[in-house]
Amino acid sequence: MRFLPLPMTMARHNRFFWCLFLLGSFVILAIGLGLRDPWPADEPRFALNALEMLKTGQFWFPHRAGEIYPDKPPIFMWAMAIGIALTGSVRWGFMLPSLLAAFGTLFLVADLTKRLYGIRIALLAGVALLSTFQFSLQARTAQIDMSLTFFTTLGAYGFLRYSLIDAKNIWWNVSWIAMGIGILTKGVGFLPLALIPGWILFYKQGAVHHPEWKQYIKGFLLLILTVSLWVVPMTLIATFGDDSSLTAYRDNILFKQTGERYANSWHHLNPWYYYLVSVIPWAWLPLVLAFPWLIKHWQRRLRRRDARIWMPLSAILLILLFFSLSPGKRGVYILPTIPFLIWAVAPSIPGLLQKKGLNYLAAFTIIAISGTLLTAGVLGSYGVSSLNELSQHYGVAPWDWWMTIGALSIPLILWLKPHRGMLIFVIWMLAFWVSWSTWGYVLMNTARSPHDMMQNVQRITGKNASLALPDFDEEFVLQAQQPVVQFGFKTPLEKQLQRAYAWVKQSPDERWILTRADQAKGETCIDQSEKHDLGIQNSDHWWLLPGSAFSQCPGNEKSAPLYEAPTTK
Repeated sequence: MRFLPLPMTMARHNRFFWCLFLLGSFVILAIGLGLRDPWPADEPRFALNALEMLKTGQFWFPHRAGEIYPDKPPIFMWAMAIGIALTGSVRWGFMLPSLLAAFGTLFLVADLTKRLYGIRIALLAGVALLSTFQFSLQARTAQIDMSLTFFTTLGAYGFLRYSLIDAKNIWWNVSWIAMGIGILTKGVGFLPLALIPGWILFYKQGAVHHPEWKQYIKGFLLLILTVSLWVVPMTLIATFGDDSSLTAYRDNILFKQTGERYANSWHHLNPWYYYLVSVIPWAWLPLVLAFPWLIKHWQRRLRRRDARIWMPLSAILLILLFFSLSPGKRGVYILPTIPFLIWAVAPSIPGLLQKKGLNYLAAFTIIAISGTLLTAGVLGSYGVSSLNELSQHYGVAPWDWWMTIGALSIPLILWLKPHRGMLIFVIWMLAFWVSWSTWGYVLMNTARSPHDMMQNVQRITGKNASLALPDFDEEFVLQAQQPVVQFGFKTPLEKQLQRAYAWVKQSPDERWILTRADQAKGETCIDQSEKHDLGIQNSDHWWLLPGSAFSQCPGNEKSAPLYEAPTTK
């Protein structure tokens, strides 16, 4: 009987577990695909952008409801349009970019860890990333940030692989190209450059490979060339065309949404310590629980001058500093730091899992989280007034779901015991996300998507009737079942209403207006007896009114532009 040599046997086992891990991770991330519609605030906007690209063939400048969307480049919308075109469905296609970006990020993090520390540490690092709260949340959210994180991770992967492993020029070039695509995706794709100060420090100590200065020049040229592939044609079209909205788009993208948004933000204003106090404590769970033990580990690694730890760790500090200096802050901005965090933590994970104090802290945290959900579920099911009011306001009664996922911690604690608290945390968190992506999606979709309401609107008006949406939200255009018009996203409401009244009077028997009830109540000229009360949707009360209800309302055709949504024609 012949036996395989031990190294060959181990290699096959390693490949098996590696493939099993990747397959299992993809399944966990993909669970729930196709079970829900795009949810506000951002998802319906990007899905509408993508649909309009497919409908009109205008891919260079994103539009929403017939009007140019000036706040983002079209890269993410291209990805979503490809997903929708390939699947033939908005529900199946709109989440594909985030799913693939999350899986790609996971692969890059685990692969680099495997090359630095071996497959055992790589698998632990992958599980750590998969159970990190903000990563798992954004992997299931069709926003730009997960795609941005993939490109910043690819850029960092290339830099770290070049400096720490094989010094192959291909990885150096890949890094700069990835950063260029990241910049086109969402401005801050240059974040991997935060690795360079630590890189230079360790190069002087002979601990890492370092490129020649001409390689830096080549890298910057690759980045500029990548960005120019879209920016230059866009600028030429906007500058030499005769459409003023394209000129405004050019100026907004190149100036207002970049330097001005960073230095002089006009929303999401928060103090300098916002990320430290209000974001990291939940976004980096469960790894944030290990910080008291990790600090000592990092100190030892610093004394040993271990570039594998200190390059990603120093990059995290610089990225946090960069975002903290801007007055405008959102929790999702620091999502790209999570892969760096996993790389900085990876070799210490086996030791952390043995720390009694950390395990008890993790067990206590899960008991607190699940206990809160269980208690709220029980009280809500018994009709406690405050919870009942919240349920009615949001249109969701999640009590059975909360009780089930909350109670799951009980058998986990009894079976695994608190001294395996980190394992309990990971299992419970993965179970939570699976339930979120199935039970939660089905439960929340009716409340967060106006699909059913817009079908009801069509039944009332008839499918050929036209519908005006003053002060519109993208999800209503996305789910509309009939021709829709709107009057400019940033047009003052008063002027929108004047234009809507003029529009509806032109054919009062075939035109309707969908409006929030509180807005309609403030317009005394409206005959409210003709309203169709549609109830609560997306936390607002909605009325549907026929054209005849506005016969006494003064209209003005010149008060606002009129846009026809091409996806509803």
